[in-house]
Amino acid sequence: MKILITGYSGFIGSYLQKKLEKTEHELILVDIANGTNICDWQQVKQYEGMDVIVHLANLSFVPASYEQPKKFYETNYLSTLNMLELCRLNNAKMVFFSSYIYGHPQYQPIDENHPTQAFNPYAQTKVICESLCEGYNRDFKVSITIFRPFNIYGTGQNPDFLIPSIIQQAKTGKIVIKDDRPKRDYIHVEDIVDAIITAIETENADKSIQKYNLGSGLSYSVKEIMDMVRGLFDTEIDYICTHEIRPNDVMDTIADISKIQNELHWKPSISILEGLTKMVSE
Repeated sequence: MKILITGYSGFIGSYLQKKLEKTEHELILVDIANGTNICDWQQVKQYEGMDVIVHLANLSFVPASYEQPKKFYETNYLSTLNMLELCRLNNAKMVFFSSYIYGHPQYQPIDENHPTQAFNPYAQTKVICESLCEGYNRDFKVSITIFRPFNIYGTGQNPDFLIPSIIQQAKTGKIVIKDDRPKRDYIHVEDIVDAIITAIETENADKSIQKYNLGSGLSYSVKEIMDMVRGLFDTEIDYICTHEIRPNDVMDTIADISKIQNELHWKPSISILEGLTKMVSE
């Protein structure tokens, strides 16, 4: 197949590109890194003949979404709109990468039917973009797979994210955490890539829109992650929790991944300890 990937130079995209390059698929790589602004229709309308678009490019660091909301809304919305329009014009399938958009869970584990609730500007952009996907599927029969990842981690992730930050601090001999209570469902980037490739290669004969959680079905607190990381070092590592509570913080998330297991026959293969060990050793 001919596959267009946006955001190929990013965290997930770089892993996906490397894995797909080992297959027979033809790749079209589109990113600001190679000079293409996918928010500009004049720059992207030239692309044609693709069978699938994997739309990974977006602004995603939550604290920055509070500082630059207009930039987040414009970038995430316009890039998604343009990729959907390319899908419509080329009769291509869309794999859209959303986010955790469930807010404070009403029940656990969280399945795809759980009410969505944007709880920061970044999550709001994803709710809007999912609605846009629904419109293109309803009105133009664009085949769409939406992934809702929980907490992704892995080597090469932005160092501002929790797990890379903990590992980098551990290398200095001292870890400082603001709040060690919140529990999250973590999913390794290599498992994410396997799910994307499964979606690419799964035929969607009825041109439906499908939404899938990506997680492990297990949750770990910041303290548990920190303890696992400390256990991977031979030296003693000091630990301080400053107990700075973030307002409106979600205290626990667990993904129900039974839908994707049943329909796409995907399940994660990398445990949290295995994933942390890989990050520390690389």
